[in-house]
Amino acid sequence: MRKISITDITLKKLSQDRAVSLLFREKTAIASCADALGVDAVELSPVKSVREDTIIYKTISRNVKNSTVAIPVGFSEEDAENAWECVKEAVKPRLQVELPTSTVQMEYIYHVKADKMLSKIALLTKKAKELCDDVEFAALDATRADEDFLMQAVKEAEANGAKLVTICDDAGTSLPEEIAAIVKKVKEAVAIPVYVQLSNAIDMAVACAVSAAKAGADGLKCTMAGENALSMGTLAGVIKARGAEIGIESGLDNTKIYASIDEMLSKINHETYETADVSEKKKIVLDAGSTLSDVAHAANVLGYDLSDEDNGKVYKALSQVCEKKGSVGAKELEALIASFAMQAPSTYHIESYTTNCSNLTGSMSQVTLRCGDEILNGVSTGDGPIDSVFRAIEQSIGFHYELDDFQIHAVTDGKEALGNAIVRLRNNGKLYSGNGISTDIVAASIRAYINALNKIVFEEE
Repeated sequence: MRKISITDITLKKLSQDRAVSLLFREKTAIASCADALGVDAVELSPVKSVREDTIIYKTISRNVKNSTVAIPVGFSEEDAENAWECVKEAVKPRLQVELPTSTVQMEYIYHVKADKMLSKIALLTKKAKELCDDVEFAALDATRADEDFLMQAVKEAEANGAKLVTICDDAGTSLPEEIAAIVKKVKEAVAIPVYVQLSNAIDMAVACAVSAAKAGADGLKCTMAGENALSMGTLAGVIKARGAEIGIESGLDNTKIYASIDEMLSKINHETYETADVSEKKKIVLDAGSTLSDVAHAANVLGYDLSDEDNGKVYKALSQVCEKKGSVGAKELEALIASFAMQAPSTYHIESYTTNCSNLTGSMSQVTLRCGDEILNGVSTGDGPIDSVFRAIEQSIGFHYELDDFQIHAVTDGKEALGNAIVRLRNNGKLYSGNGISTDIVAASIRAYINALNKIVFEEE
């Protein structure tokens, strides 16, 4: 019976599917789980942040003991060198040249004609071969490619050192017999192994996998989690039930595959990565294993466009908090952003405020601010003391900012508890967060508003 190679693409799929990147510990848990289940290779997602991804991928490369660790080389020779740096310490490293072969992707996404793409395939494959002996060429969107060009592409890759080629059905609309036909043609064109990566967009991934295997495919790519991909659990079940009839077997450990995948998935908080619009319901969980890019991405999901310096300040504060607390969520991250990001000089200072409210009448507030040597006064009514003081501040400065969010919660227990207020103001589409703490929740709210206001003024100046 012929042994078919199994490649796990979970990390790559989740990187594409999730609004917020996986945490460090989650990435390592996924790779370790795949390795323990007996897959032949574990694929990493492309390098986005060189410094952060190098640290993470080096750790994964050291931890994976049996499987090949594969990583895409990007679109330039410099990208290839960065990718190699990530996996060169793996027991079995592999570099992947992933380039489109369909006209629609070449011309409308990469803006490259067919002849230029063949040159790029040759260039990157040759560069990858200089760095690593094990090189793979992945023909992206191969099922929509011109057949003659696809054959030219795989032959070009083989001629420049590729040790295997992968046929990718990115569109996900191919039927089993179509996949079988393309596998046979590629097998005839090259002398190296041919793998297949399938989509499950029309629930045909397993059927296409069986057809590919019957047609002589040497490897299949699957995922433990993620949408529109061949499921590892389903594939393992098919091979166990009908593998002898198909004439294939795999190295997957069928006895523990479901339990191991369930255990691995339990370590990933799916609510953390909802893809709904940014709102209070967006949940984020960061811990001591989170990287600087994780923090920056989470802040971006919440709507903040922080500078590199501010991201560094928030990351440092987060690390200190997580040493004691374990992990923080979206609201706590916003508090850290409000407290540590973009600490602006105090243009406006609160001098005094007075507010009156009852259940019989509306609220009225008077606020006095100092701006340099100038004293500014504002008086306004509102729906409650917080609304009226915010309106009074706007009246005193003569400008209205959109209040994107307002939160307040107790920091300590008891009647004398400190109240921590967070105010998010939006100006020209950008968010500015302010933080204020006081035993008086109105005073805390005013300080938070003034804090955010000072950041706006500082950046405008």
